[in-house]
Amino acid sequence: MPARSYRRTTCFALGAALAMSLASPALASLPPAVDGQPIPSLAPMLAKVTPAVVNISTKTRVRVRDPYFDDPLFRQLFGGGGMPRERVEQSLGSGVVIDAAKGYVLTNNHVVGGADDITVTLQDGRDLKAKLLGSDPETDIAVLQIPAERLQALPIADSSQLRVGDFVVAVGDPFGLGQTATSGMVSALGRSGLGKGIQNFIQTDASINPGNSGGALVNLRGELVGINSMIFTPSGGNVGIGFAIPTDLATGVMKQLLAYGKVRRGNLGVEVQDITPRIAKALGLKDTNGAVVTRINDASPAEGAGLQAGDVLTAVNGKPVHGAQDLRNAEGLLPLGAKVKLTVQRDGATRDVEATVAAEKIASVDGAKVDKRLAGVTLSDLSPEQKAQGLYGVALSGVQRGSAAAAAGLKDGDIVVAISQARITSVKSLPTTGSLGMRQLLLTVVRDDAVYYAVL
Repeated sequence: MPARSYRRTTCFALGAALAMSLASPALASLPPAVDGQPIPSLAPMLAKVTPAVVNISTKTRVRVRDPYFDDPLFRQLFGGGGMPRERVEQSLGSGVVIDAAKGYVLTNNHVVGGADDITVTLQDGRDLKAKLLGSDPETDIAVLQIPAERLQALPIADSSQLRVGDFVVAVGDPFGLGQTATSGMVSALGRSGLGKGIQNFIQTDASINPGNSGGALVNLRGELVGINSMIFTPSGGNVGIGFAIPTDLATGVMKQLLAYGKVRRGNLGVEVQDITPRIAKALGLKDTNGAVVTRINDASPAEGAGLQAGDVLTAVNGKPVHGAQDLRNAEGLLPLGAKVKLTVQRDGATRDVEATVAAEKIASVDGAKVDKRLAGVTLSDLSPEQKAQGLYGVALSGVQRGSAAAAAGLKDGDIVVAISQARITSVKSLPTTGSLGMRQLLLTVVRDDAVYYAVL
């Protein structure tokens, strides 16, 4: 019999035998072991993990105003019925219980930031109202608290021990379908340059989709190694490139949020930029790796360490710096008071210097010192990077619930470029208490490359 015919006959016989065996009720299930070895399964691990992964639903009330009623003539003709209306925005995400005794839940800032109502749904079906204890847009981390009754928490692993190729499982609630587990591996470590903020992502090919945000990335021991945060996709769905915030970063941020309600960031007091081929040639550098120092702030850790404009920073604590974003990430991850070793190139020689990280100094004002309608929000000068992009105005952060700013729909990260048509270039140019007699303030706001108006 020809080899090909023999293989077809054999395959047919095996298929028929398998069909007959599955047809028999006694033989329908797979055996618990093959050649004495148990069949691998993630079920026992997931049975311990899934009760600690929760669904998060939020409601945000946004005021909507008809711009026609900002015209006094229009109001005179049609009456004062142009009062702001409310629109309720809803969103879904995931979270992870990390302290069962205290009811702490770790999730993403973008899942709960600015929400007026947060509901956590446990695997057993219980719906619990959650309190936002703190959030950090820079790292996209937020901490919630729910009633600590019959909760199960996930053990936390040392994410610095992860290696490319390690198997991981993502657990969350994609598209609101319900709790879902997907498996994959660690595709890369230390990913950054994916947008704004401090980034040190774990990249994985475990399927992550909208709704997975804030959910768990666990190792095969069922330990939390990351908080799923975002995906890279040209279509809106999973293409095998997902990103998670490593637990070392997430738990460090969480500790500060629980202790202070915000993150107190370290700062070296140095401004840098990427090295272009032209800059490399001018400085006599062999390549464009590193970040060139453009300015040293007075009385800063960088000045104390002896750094100078024109120095090239190539490493922080031995970790390579390939560009300005790498240095900003490293700065944002350093705790206050930490001693850091900076590797510097100057005049063709490489040297190491030591600096002690100090509190970040940002030009800001207390809302009570400016027009009272701006109370309940922190107003800060723009960063050098934002100014380099041609932006002007003041940045908003720490928008408090119940404030006039929150009621007007303002959010952390918004940039106010004008108030009542008067251009705002810095904190010093903000209107002070009593300087504006008008009943309403019209704010011109830039958000995500679009311009909006907000009325206070």
